[in-house]
Amino acid sequence: MAATVGLLAGEASGDRLGAGLMRALGAKRPDLQCIGIGGEAMLAQGLKPLASMDGLAINGLTDPILNLPRLARLLTRLHRQLLAEPLAAFVGIDFNQFNLRLERLLKRRGVPTIHYVSPSVYAWRPGRVKRIGRCADRLLALYPFEPALYRSVGLDVIFVGHPLADAIDFDAGDEANRRRARRLLKLPEDAPVVALLPGSRAREVGLLLEPFLDAATRIGQALPDASFAIPCPTPLLAQAVAAALAKRPQLPAKAHRSDARLALTACNAAIVKCGTGTLEAMLLRRPMVASYRLGRAAYGLARRLVRAKFVALPNILAGRSLVPELLQEEATPAALAENLLAELDKSVQRPEYLQAFGDLHASLRRNADQRAAQAVAELLEP
Repeated sequence: MAATVGLLAGEASGDRLGAGLMRALGAKRPDLQCIGIGGEAMLAQGLKPLASMDGLAINGLTDPILNLPRLARLLTRLHRQLLAEPLAAFVGIDFNQFNLRLERLLKRRGVPTIHYVSPSVYAWRPGRVKRIGRCADRLLALYPFEPALYRSVGLDVIFVGHPLADAIDFDAGDEANRRRARRLLKLPEDAPVVALLPGSRAREVGLLLEPFLDAATRIGQALPDASFAIPCPTPLLAQAVAAALAKRPQLPAKAHRSDARLALTACNAAIVKCGTGTLEAMLLRRPMVASYRLGRAAYGLARRLVRAKFVALPNILAGRSLVPELLQEEATPAALAENLLAELDKSVQRPEYLQAFGDLHASLRRNADQRAAQAVAELLEP
């Protein structure tokens, strides 16, 4: 018997997760119909859209407040549309505030609900585990330490692994692939290359791009033959980088209209905004310095709320300091450059230290799309 599953992704990362889930679900249940909200990747997998994902694009601390009336109207409309279908289950993919509210409404009406990607309860507001337990019947976790965080509320949590760990082969960062990436990016094949990843959102770029480029200038003084690769997957980032580089005509840096993976594959080491970029660098076995800055008000709030010992994903996964973290006032150009050069030396003199990256890669490589699809299929009516 045909079944209908609702899915909602609110941003590009969720769209990619949703597309992989849909592909794997479709192989298990060819009769399955998927409806909801997603981006181009989910639409390509056959999602029947109930609204555009663009309407959910909100960032920062003030956007959600300013857009609250519109989002509330959308939530009410989606709730009504989803209940109008014989819905077998609903999967909220990340986008926590909106999805958890929708999940709770649907759960009250007897719809099995799955939340895909645990919020960062290990880092801040751990009390959210109770709320998640009230909203979802099942949680799909990307990281192996996350299920234990929910034991106190008895939520059914399944560790599915991380799709990036499946997508990136164990040898993806080897020398042959490094040279191939450099040819594609027109970078020197036999000289040091440093990748700079200052994020893609306007606020992040505004706070991190200048210190990263000033650090590159210092690295270039220590390594005169070094060059710098800056991936620019969005027009916004490309414009910001072009303007910043115009003020530094002597810096051998190039903006590339490519994703982060190609630049990370090409490089010897990287300075990376804390986030998924640090995970990608780890999976490619690239030495890195992780960094992040917030505005003054946001940082003051974060200091009171955040309890995590580490911010960079490699360190969180390892439970110890694998890569340097330079946050806020510590993220000076001098400190960024000094730590990057030290990591580059370490990778040459003691390459075995990168084995920890490989061990973490293996721990996350679990065929995530298939495991997530199985976890959803178990909640569907036969």
